[in-house]
Amino acid sequence: MKKSESKVLFSLLLTFCLAFLLSFITSAQRINIPDKVKNKAIDRADQRTDQGIDKGLDKAEEGIGNMFKKDKEKEDESSDEDSSDDNEDNSSDSDEVNASKSGSDSKKEVEPKLESYTKYDFVPGEKIILFDDFKQDEIGDFPGLWTTNGTGEVRTLNKYPGNWFYLNSQDGVYNLMKDMELPDNFILEFDMIPTPEEEDREVCYLYLCMYQGSGEFLDDGLYPGQGGVHIRLSTDDWYVKSYNTQASLDGETQLAPLEINKLNHVIIWVQKRRLRIYHKGQKVVDLPTILYTDVKMNRLRFSQWDQYGYPYVSNIRLTTAAPDTRSKLLTEGKLVSYGIYFDVNSDVVKPESYGALKDIAKVLNENPDVRIKIVGHTDSDGDDASNKQLSVKRAQAVKKALNAQFGVADDRMESDGKGESEPLSSNSTSEGKAINRRVEFIKL
Repeated sequence: MKKSESKVLFSLLLTFCLAFLLSFITSAQRINIPDKVKNKAIDRADQRTDQGIDKGLDKAEEGIGNMFKKDKEKEDESSDEDSSDDNEDNSSDSDEVNASKSGSDSKKEVEPKLESYTKYDFVPGEKIILFDDFKQDEIGDFPGLWTTNGTGEVRTLNKYPGNWFYLNSQDGVYNLMKDMELPDNFILEFDMIPTPEEEDREVCYLYLCMYQGSGEFLDDGLYPGQGGVHIRLSTDDWYVKSYNTQASLDGETQLAPLEINKLNHVIIWVQKRRLRIYHKGQKVVDLPTILYTDVKMNRLRFSQWDQYGYPYVSNIRLTTAAPDTRSKLLTEGKLVSYGIYFDVNSDVVKPESYGALKDIAKVLNENPDVRIKIVGHTDSDGDDASNKQLSVKRAQAVKKALNAQFGVADDRMESDGKGESEPLSSNSTSEGKAINRRVEFIKL
């Protein structure tokens, strides 16, 4: 074979091989296209999933940040709340209770919405039957108005101001040494801080008994006297048992029980046979026919019956209820109210005031020609100038609430404050000071 022919043959063979190889590669690429598409789709799906997860995590992180921001805002708001005494009562449920500021600082406070507490329908009357905040007692002593078969002492607390009666006897009874003629319609209020006996068991019980008794004040019977009502307050439930010498009735609920290591403001309203209990802005008990009409309650007792936990109690106040607002304001021309509540040194009207304000507003709105002056009064604690300023601000706050919440025209009301200058009782006792802290409504 000639050299030129060999070159031609080699070229043809090379061309054939290259064509065959190219065809194989092309076929292989065609065969792998579905796999490549599938892999690419999986890659893109994974990428989009990762993006979605990232966005979800971003939103979750943002939500958590906002949640803590809101909690911080709530903490900032709750730190403005404080505890108080009498109609300057302790009703905050926060762990920390600091004194509210008066004057220009009070403008920064967030005023509670009275509408959210419409279940506070009780209206304290004009007469204070009992008030004890234990301020007349020495720290470490057993309080002078009480007796017991166990132990107890007056203490101060780092989180809550004032003096507190510490009931630290597991099986003790604590009787008030005072006979009181309790009317058919009255309100008992007090502050309580339940503390557990053991840190790992958050349980605390306290028994309250209002009963008809005579003779010695110390009565350690389970159901003392000739009849009464026995109430169990606990971190689990509320239990009420009414009794006389022949029979008994009871009722129970688990609605809004006491909170451990926190300040709980408890309100009990007795209205003939009916008994209501309020706690945390709610009516937790309403028993229309539980009380016996033949029982004339005149005594008060706390007790611990083999229960875990030792409570602190303070700011015990017992008043008449349901004043004749219409007659007092329209006929007599003056209504004295103990049902309008403020924190210590604050001019912010508290939600517990709803019932009293609604009662007054109803009379005013039904008599549009009547004009009134609202006058604030304080006790003698603090200096004269500060008390005068505080009483003026409180009267203005009441006027504002009647206008904004209940539609009483602003031009029908005037406001003033007398501070401590016009006491109704001596400021030498806790009960006298409670009588002097008041808001008056005077017909013009």
